[in-house]
Amino acid sequence: MLHLDPLAIQNLPLSDRIHLINSITGIKPANLIGTADQAGQTNLAVFSSVVHLGSSPALIGFVMRPVGDVPRHTYENILATSHYTLNHIHPQIAHQAHQTSAKFAKHESEFDIMNLTPSFIANFHAPFVEESNIKYGLRFVEAMPIKHNNTQLIIGEIQHILLNHHPKTPDGGLDLEATESVGISGLNSYYKLKRFATFEQP
Repeated sequence: MLHLDPLAIQNLPLSDRIHLINSITGIKPANLIGTADQAGQTNLAVFSSVVHLGSSPALIGFVMRPVGDVPRHTYENILATSHYTLNHIHPQIAHQAHQTSAKFAKHESEFDIMNLTPSFIANFHAPFVEESNIKYGLRFVEAMPIKHNNTQLIIGEIQHILLNHHPKTPDGGLDLEATESVGISGLNSYYKLKRFATFEQP
């Protein structure tokens, strides 16, 4: 058995430590967050830190890295418009989705560069990813600072849900295997999902 104590973890080569800690939580949901600024300039970025916070109201959170180190167009657009979308990634768009993590100028749209299609609904400012099978629009609620590493938990309330198709699990949830949603481990490893059981509530 390998045992890494705090000193051993800190002494790992930086790249090894980053990849180890990013993958140790297991497979995380792979999403594209779509935003637009007040002038309508669209932005798209891959995130794997999305978490369910509650169903009534329907709250979803994601972690935003420290603001100020590099431009955070997603964060700026959310603050400016209060609207953003979360879009599941599937294998057919995974490579394009991953490339949105590159640094682009504010006037460059990742939708255009990655050949993905922005779609809009009435009275909602942020773009959805047309190619995504599961997508939902949120209204910004609050940003909770995580002081220990200067990140923020961005919390939004679901306003709209758009499903290209709607396969259900026996309990009424979404069958993520059927929709081909994928997960991320570490910084750049993508996994297909396979449901092996649905258990009754105890």
